[in-house]
Amino acid sequence: MSTSINVVGAVDIGGTKIATGLVDESGHVLARHEIPSGTDFDRAMERIIGLLSKAVLETRTQLAGIGIGCTGPVDPFTGAVGKNNFFLHWEGCNAVSVLSKAFGVRVVVENDADAAVLGEARRGTGKAKRRLICVTVGTGIGVGIVLDGNLYRGVDGIHPEPGHHIVEPSGTPCSCGVRGCWEALASGPAISQWFKQNAPERRGAPDLTLEEVCAKARDGDPWCLRAVDRGGFYLGIGIANLINIFVPDSIVLGGSVMKSADLFLDKIRSTIRENCGLVPSDKTFVAIASLGQDMGLIGAAEVWRYRIEREGKEV
Repeated sequence: MSTSINVVGAVDIGGTKIATGLVDESGHVLARHEIPSGTDFDRAMERIIGLLSKAVLETRTQLAGIGIGCTGPVDPFTGAVGKNNFFLHWEGCNAVSVLSKAFGVRVVVENDADAAVLGEARRGTGKAKRRLICVTVGTGIGVGIVLDGNLYRGVDGIHPEPGHHIVEPSGTPCSCGVRGCWEALASGPAISQWFKQNAPERRGAPDLTLEEVCAKARDGDPWCLRAVDRGGFYLGIGIANLINIFVPDSIVLGGSVMKSADLFLDKIRSTIRENCGLVPSDKTFVAIASLGQDMGLIGAAEVWRYRIEREGKEV
């Protein structure tokens, strides 16, 4: 086995899937495996350990460390998972301690949106941008912010939750307990759910996934087109709010919904123009994240590199 202090294990824990892999010092993904989310914590850790171990053997490398991006509230300093709507029984669990014990290396964790923005800021579209926001739209909506090369944190290092800012107070109930959150109106499940509840011919029929709704929209289905238009509008409203607050150099969009970005971008951009009258929104570059399906893994690896650099720890 060849050794390298430059290969980092990466774990991307999302609401739909958990991806694991290895990422080298140039940001190239050397190995990648995925499993569905929805399992209990202990079983998930067993499978993550198995997949990372398999990747190490396949590539004949040695891990320098492991970076984790995890959906929902997570303490970046202790590694403890907070109350998580996607993993109801993970609260208080700690992937950092489990993986560091299993592999004998330094393990660090950040919220998955923070991991994504670090990946784009250091390896993708956001390079050389002083003020960068990354919005991931999938099972939920995550937002990560980098200002002057530093990951933005709230009080006590808490990750802010722009995905749960109120867009429409009388709107759809959200799993977080309030109504009209951005996530409840514009995430993938929100778009699919609106279609199911409003398309007359779909009431009582099997659910369509967001991918199926988008495919039918491309075929001209009028209710699917309305669902996509509504989703694009609410995505645009939330992004316009971010531009009004931060006036960033760039906002990059990622996540599974943005695989169908061609259906949403025009509406997003027109909504931004209509709702950003007091700031130069035309100077904020809105683009699709350049790292594609590897954004989560590259971001998780960059979490490790970022934390090592900032904390001055020996590798």
